[in-house]
Amino acid sequence: AWSIERPPGDTAGCTFCHTSAEERCNTCHQRHQFLPSVARHSEQCKACHWGKDHRDWEAYDISIHGVVYQVNKWNPTEFDFSKKLADADYVGPTCQYCHMRGGHHNVQRLSTVYTSMGMSNADRGAPLWKEKRDTWVSVCDDCHSPRFARENLQAMDEACKDAGLKYTETFKVAENLMLAGMDEPMPKDLAPDWSGQHIWSLKIGAYHDGPEYGGQPGESGEFRMSNCSAVERICFESVGYWQTYIMKGMAHGSWNDATYCDGSFGMDRWLVKAKTFAEEAIRLSEIEKKVGINWVPQDFWKKGDWLDELTGVKIVKEFPGKTIFDLCPEPGWLDTHHAPAEEVESLE
Repeated sequence: AWSIERPPGDTAGCTFCHTSAEERCNTCHQRHQFLPSVARHSEQCKACHWGKDHRDWEAYDISIHGVVYQVNKWNPTEFDFSKKLADADYVGPTCQYCHMRGGHHNVQRLSTVYTSMGMSNADRGAPLWKEKRDTWVSVCDDCHSPRFARENLQAMDEACKDAGLKYTETFKVAENLMLAGMDEPMPKDLAPDWSGQHIWSLKIGAYHDGPEYGGQPGESGEFRMSNCSAVERICFESVGYWQTYIMKGMAHGSWNDATYCDGSFGMDRWLVKAKTFAEEAIRLSEIEKKVGINWVPQDFWKKGDWLDELTGVKIVKEFPGKTIFDLCPEPGWLDTHHAPAEEVESLE
């Protein structure tokens, strides 16, 4: 969703993969060749599955499994890509071997991403996820013992839980600033978010209900990467980048990535940044009160050379009082206001 709140030219990396590329066989099988043996190489996944907020390739590439693959992939006795995945006898796993086990094309079926690429504070051990967890372990025990697989899955759970504590604290710093009047909900004179709303970007449904957060009860704001306060951007990056690094790193056995390369150490750094921003804002506010300064935000928060290109501005101008959720009869993935149906069923 946050790619939509950018000008079209900014999001080439998003739209290339999230349009026709994910719908076509030749994205993985390669046009003109269309060889299954080509599609079985891990590099086929690299074109799309890497980068800031979905660090799959990097996590795999520097993991133990990735190193084994890179060292041995040209040796047909270690990696015979002419064989079907169901018959594969690799010295180490490829992306395809684990995620498309036996040639199954539903990649998410063999995944431990339960909600939002690891960005949600989900109870990963809840009964709702038991089938996914058992399936994940069944893939690992092709080469490892079931105990080894479950221990690594538990390690990932613990890493995600610790990351959730950090992101919760980071968001709390921003929330306290906002409630103190130092980080306002989206006021009407600023540019709207991509959905046409003026709601605090960190208002997450029931977690931040009440008029002081902007929006109706249960209504969610939309993460903003631009035209927002520094502490809101810090919160976005903490959960959208560092927390996903941790989840992806642990899932692929890239423990260094989950810790040092921008994982948990990155979250620590961003939490300090949020606290530093809050400390400076509070001190500055006290000084302004003492000397009688009534600060008025600068005009650059209200406009910009590219803001008119965004969907939110267009909706506000052409459909006053509406949001993108009103204009889409079946919003599908745009409907961020409700939990997944299977999660609701589980709770009921």
